[in-house]
Amino acid sequence: MPRIMEITNVTEFEEIAKEKLPKMIYDYYASGAEDQWSLKENRNAFSRILFRPRILVDVSEIDLTTTVLGFKISMPIMVAPTAMQKMAHPEGEYATARASAAAGTIMTLSSWATSSVEEVASTGPGIRFFQLYVYKDRNIVIQLVRRAERAGFKAIALTVDTPRLGRREADIKNRFTLPSHLTLKNFESLNLGNLDKTNDSGLAAYVAGQVDRSLNWKDVKWLQTITSLPILVKGVLTAEDTRIAIQSGAAGIIVSNHGARQLDYVPATIMALEEVVKAAQGRIPVFLDGGVRRGTDVFKALALGASGVFIGRPVVFSLAADGEAGVRKALQILRDEFELTMALSGCRSLKEITRDHVMTEWDHPRVAPRL
Repeated sequence: MPRIMEITNVTEFEEIAKEKLPKMIYDYYASGAEDQWSLKENRNAFSRILFRPRILVDVSEIDLTTTVLGFKISMPIMVAPTAMQKMAHPEGEYATARASAAAGTIMTLSSWATSSVEEVASTGPGIRFFQLYVYKDRNIVIQLVRRAERAGFKAIALTVDTPRLGRREADIKNRFTLPSHLTLKNFESLNLGNLDKTNDSGLAAYVAGQVDRSLNWKDVKWLQTITSLPILVKGVLTAEDTRIAIQSGAAGIIVSNHGARQLDYVPATIMALEEVVKAAQGRIPVFLDGGVRRGTDVFKALALGASGVFIGRPVVFSLAADGEAGVRKALQILRDEFELTMALSGCRSLKEITRDHVMTEWDHPRVAPRL
């Protein structure tokens, strides 16, 4: 416990998680695809964006609140879907749900959670989204979406970058599979809750067998015929796909490269963000996940046009380190850092964060206006 008390930033949770978790499980959470270039770039790209802080602004009061799809939350920092959280801690998704609710923010539950939508709903009040993989058997999808609706989930985050699973070499080496005492709880009653042991990655084999590779834009429209919940399209990296997502009725976009676990050598999400924001033209909100480890990262994303960010690995690692208390601490650290960044940049509310507060390598040289 003393080490937990000494943690001053969310990256430090990872070291504790690495010590506590079996190698197969730590590697599953930590690794990216192939050369892991995009995994490193998701972090490194943030370091190339610099601030243009404004001074002598009265920042004695700062408001971090925002609204996402009509739901008021305490800060623009939300919890991304991460699979199989009971591998990290026995409380798994229960702990994450309670910590997210306590922080006044949104939790997104993975399709491949080790707790069901009903179980997560039973933890108490909170705004929750449901991340959806589309299975070959569409009746499974219909059942799952209806269950999420009945359990009080408020939106569907449709993952669109996984027609096949990315090549995660650590999982292949470790022959990754779900520990025998756990199942993918949402699929348990359908006899699809277990991953088989293979000579490769058990998850890759499962995806090849179950997830629909034919998923396309027509299916985004189909999804709207089976649910009234708003649909966020998760996994957009280009202006072209942004425009089609809007035409297809998406309620929002999550700029995501799946934590750099799918196609390696895609840009960092923070690098792709502005292209997507410009294409969206304010018609729907754009969110970002990938590489966010500091409050400064949150500010940079908002300055480049994001309406909020989702965090994945910091949640799993803080969960592994100290359960619900760990996740609460991680969310509080990011909140505190973000609030400090706002104060030191001269911003009292989210709407005061503008593109002029950051410099990027693709900006034209600035000519100071005459005062």
